[in-house]
Parts: sequence; C-alpha cells; structure tokens
Amino acid sequence: MTASDRKERVFGSRRGGGMRFLWPRLQFNSLASRLIAAAAVWTIVGFVVGGLILSGVFRAAVQDEFDERLAADLGSMIAAAALTPAGQVTLQGRFNDPRFERIYSGSYWEIVPEIAGRLDLAQARISRSLFDRTIKPSAVPAKRHKADAILYANSIGPYGRPVRIAEQRIIFPGETAKEPSRTFVFVVAGDLGDLEGDIAQFNRMMFEAFALLGVGLIGAVFIQVRVGLKPLRRLSIALARVRDGKARRLEGRFPAELTPLAEEMNGLIEHSAEVVGRARTHASNLAHALKTPLSVLTSEAAANPGPLADAMMRQVEVMRRHIDHHLMRARAAGAQAVLGVSTPVAPVLDDLSRVLRRIHGHRGIDISLTCPPDMGFRGERQDLEEMAGNLMDNACKWARSEVRVRVAMHGAGKFVIAIADDGPGLTEEERMRVGERGERLDESVPGSGLGLAIARDIARLYSGSVELQSSALGGLEARLILPAMR
Repeated sequence: MTASDRKERVFGSRRGGGMRFLWPRLQFNSLASRLIAAAAVWTIVGFVVGGLILSGVFRAAVQDEFDERLAADLGSMIAAAALTPAGQVTLQGRFNDPRFERIYSGSYWEIVPEIAGRLDLAQARISRSLFDRTIKPSAVPAKRHKADAILYANSIGPYGRPVRIAEQRIIFPGETAKEPSRTFVFVVAGDLGDLEGDIAQFNRMMFEAFALLGVGLIGAVFIQVRVGLKPLRRLSIALARVRDGKARRLEGRFPAELTPLAEEMNGLIEHSAEVVGRARTHASNLAHALKTPLSVLTSEAAANPGPLADAMMRQVEVMRRHIDHHLMRARAAGAQAVLGVSTPVAPVLDDLSRVLRRIHGHRGIDISLTCPPDMGFRGERQDLEEMAGNLMDNACKWARSEVRVRVAMHGAGKFVIAIADDGPGLTEEERMRVGERGERLDESVPGSGLGLAIARDIARLYSGSVELQSSALGGLEARLILPAMR
C-alpha cells in the first residue's frame, strides 16, 4: 500500500471537493472517533438529564401558577357567596367571570352541600359552563377537611376530560341559636388540557433548542478534534514519505508535544542507516579479505597442475560463489532494513536492456520493454539490477530470438516484472526443482543458474518472490514480485 493509499484510508481523500477533506471517514478504533463518540455520548446524556430536570421544573412552576389561579377564583367565589333563608348559597353579582358562563369552556365551579358528613352532588349548584354535568370533589373525609384549608386534586370533568380542582370547606353559621349551621364545599376546576398544552409546547421548543445546540456542540468537537489531531496526520504523512523513499528524515514543524517524538524517530532512522552501513562495510571487508587468499590458492593451483590442483580449483570456485552469494544477501538485507530507500524501475530496466542487447547482439535477440514511467521499487538500485539482470540474462541465454519484459502492478503495494522468452523453457517438474528452497546452480537443471537463486533470495528479503511459469512465447516466464513505491 502506497503512502497516498494509506493517507486516503486513514484521513479520507481530498478528491471530490473540500467537504470530503473536512469530514473524513472515521474508523472505530481511531483516536478521533473515540474522542467524538465520547463527546457525543456525554452531550446527549447531559442534554437528556438537563431536559428532564428543566421539564420537571417548568411543569411544577406552571402547575403552581395554575393552582394559584384556581385559588384566586375560589377566593372570589367564596367572597361573593351568601346564604339564603332557604338554606341555599347564592353568588352575588360581583363574582361575574365570563369563563364560567360558556358551556364546557374549561373553567367550572360548583357548590356541594354537606349533609351528615356526606356530600350531596344531587343538590349541588353548578356553573353554567358545566351545563348538566358535575365534578366529583376530592375524597377527603369531612373530619380531615378543615375549614379555610384549600385542597388541590385531580378529577374528571365533562366528557371524561381531566381537570384540576381547588376546593374549600365553608361553614355558614345559623342566624339564630336554634338554627343549625350549614356546611358547603366550594369547588373551582380548570381543564388540564391547557396546562398540558403549555408543557408540551415548552418541551417541544426545549427539544428543538437542545437538538440544535447538541448538533452544534458535536460539530464543534469534531472540528476541534480534527484541528487538534492535524499534527499527528502531518507526522504520519512525513513518516510515509520516509517509508516510500521520498525523504530521508521526518520533515516539517510539529507542536511541542510531538517534537520529541519526531526527533527520536529521526535519530532512530539515522542510527539504523549507520548501523546497517557499518555491517555492510564489515561484510564487504571480510569478503575482500577472503578473496585475496583465494586468488593466491588459484595461482598456486594453476602453477602446479595435477589432481590435487584440480580439486583445489573446484573448491576455490565453490568458496567464491558462496562469498558472492552471501555478500549479496548481506547487502540486500541491509538495504531492506533502511527506511527511505527507493529506486525508479524504468531507468534500471532500460540500462539492463541496452547492456544485454550488446552482449547478445551477435545472436539477434530482440528485447522489448513495457514499464510505467512512475513505477518505483522500495529498495536499492543495486539489488534491483542484480535480480532483474540475472533473470533477464538467463532469458537472453535461452531465448531463440525474443525476450519480452513487462512491468505492472500486482495487488496492493506490489509490482511484478514478467520476463518471458521464446526458448525451450522448463517442464513443470524442472520448474518445481528450480523453485525448491536452497537449490543452487550446480544442483539445478540447465538454465536455472546461480543468478536465479540469488534473485530469489534477494526478493525474499524484500518480502517478494520469484515465480516460474510457461511463457506465451513458448519458453519460460520468470515473474519477479517486489514491493512498489508509487
């Protein structure tokens, strides 16, 4: 996966406009999604709890105001009440409220006589708004219903609608000592529909306001998280540039919290390159130190021919191959471990094609090359030259007239160099033997070569591979699969 692919996957693509960049795709396990999710949860919980508290406070305040209005109407009605000689209660003209005159207006009153401790609704006097209905007072016994005390309760009004009532027990004393006192319960009621309507309207307005405020807060948190984590995105992009070989160290300015991390990573990159460089130098020095005694042995064997000299020459040649082979592995392993190494593919293959055309020009070998100009190899140029050069040289050796080299992407983050020839090729059994782990040139069928083993080993160090299959040209096709940098 290339740097641009990783950036698009983590942070969202800029393609499609600035909105996509402003609102990137979030992953569940990312820091941004966790921070935003936590803020969203706490915002929702806080608004729900706050909304319930505010709704309860508003309901209590509205109900208190409603009860105060009922108490005021009840006080006015009691003040206007007078007892007739016939023992009935009349309301004088000063209690004249049009709300109690409209039928089923939602405002009602009634005066219920109390006889022998029981309320007689049949003899109750009602407001015109009740028409032919009555409202049942509260079920509080008379002995607990003290005079001058206003009781509030919920009851059922006309057509089963809920009403809120305020009632007070009034005792009218007799005009003479022999005449008994009379007790009446004065009731004023109001339809709860108005109360519930006000509460519902308040809850609706509060929900809309809280929803708008919540969306705004979550959006602000989203922007805050995105701006706050932007240095991390810059650090990731800078690291991807180093990984892809576009930079040798982390570049850019970072906040104080990330500066030590960037400096440590730059120090680690430089230290890794230094350690690998020293190891490769030591391996090279060791190889050169061994080649000098081998050259002396070769000279002595050539100067003294015989069976012993022949055996010595063969073993010296084996030792040289081992030295070259492991020196190449050490160099490739070091290059693979260093960050920031990259090589354009097309120039390397162009150079190899020109060299091989000269070497095999006397045989008339035609080498065709197809390679995207922006294709890159995540590794050193020498290693790519070694792998591709060995495979292309083998193809030219066994080709009759044509070698075809094609380069293309191969899955996510890799590319393939397909080298096909029109030579005799290899059978399936021979290809399996050539591909066995540890197979050397002198143990393989003709045409496999030490170069194939070296190419395979170096490719494995880069997490790549070498595959052999039949060519469309009739011969063998070697497919070199390596990490890409685009």
